[in-house]
Amino acid sequence: MIKRILLLLPTLALLGACRNGDGLVRFVPDPDEPKVDVRIDGEYFTSLYYPEDEAKPILWPILTASGIDITRGYPRAPRAFESVDHPHHSGLWFNHGNVNGLDFWNSYHAAPPERQATYGKVRLRSYEVLGDGRLQTLSDWVDPEGRVLLTERTDYHFAGGRDERSILREATLTAVDTVVFGEDKEGMLGLRVDRALQQPSDQPVRYLDAEGKDTAGPTVNREGVTGRYTNSLGYAGDEAWSKRAEWTRLDGTKNGDDISILIIDSQDNRNFPAWSHARGYGLFAVNNLGGRDMERGYTGSAGFSLAPGASITFKYKIIIKNGGHLSDAESEARARAFNPAR
Repeated sequence: MIKRILLLLPTLALLGACRNGDGLVRFVPDPDEPKVDVRIDGEYFTSLYYPEDEAKPILWPILTASGIDITRGYPRAPRAFESVDHPHHSGLWFNHGNVNGLDFWNSYHAAPPERQATYGKVRLRSYEVLGDGRLQTLSDWVDPEGRVLLTERTDYHFAGGRDERSILREATLTAVDTVVFGEDKEGMLGLRVDRALQQPSDQPVRYLDAEGKDTAGPTVNREGVTGRYTNSLGYAGDEAWSKRAEWTRLDGTKNGDDISILIIDSQDNRNFPAWSHARGYGLFAVNNLGGRDMERGYTGSAGFSLAPGASITFKYKIIIKNGGHLSDAESEARARAFNPAR
């Protein structure tokens, strides 16, 4: 039987500052909200945000070095003409859709009661500022009864300069009891982007109205929608979905600024390179456990088990460039710097 563990709120309200890359990184705990702000050279970048009504800790919102928000506002802070779908897609997060048969990916506090019994949650227990632009968190993956299945230690490494920001996210999962990760397309590192960075589509969807209210109804609205995916294999647009690629990039324009978001999978991750769960409607995710749920004809076994006390680590690099799109050659160079042995 798994012993119940008391979940603690973060206790280390530390203020840290260090120079990393070209910018001075500073962590500022918020005295009124469950979040820690990340500032680079005095400019807001993002927040580690962990409210009770989120099923996992997230980084939200995320801004470019020029101050443009790349993340969707809905459902936390709805903006005009945003699409109303997938309310569990907030900011940048990490979890999976099949852990001991529980769905951590789609978990959302406002889901019907009958669905809650199928969801798991990731609860932040503590955080600590380590210096050199690093913030470390301890979290628990819990079942609907609050029993801990996994502990997660994550190192966030933030850096930035004049026109670029980066996040290195390294998570080590340790099993409390035997844990089985099943193949599932719903995973693992996810980012929900702003409407301007979605891919244009002729598919009618439900949008918010000009005042950010959910009354607009299904319609086609391509105005200001500029995104396009490209990956390390040369696939672009919708063709990038489900492909196993070392890196995938999303290019778009918002407020007149050309923006690229590059996600690089680590060569040390299980099932490298990851399957791309990059959807035109604004979900930008990479999934090391997609397997047959994403790739037709896949003959391997993407899922795995962890024995009690065993651990596994997943590491990703996210680069956010403004003032001009990254080229394929520049994307490849950044991937080589992250995965030097490839």
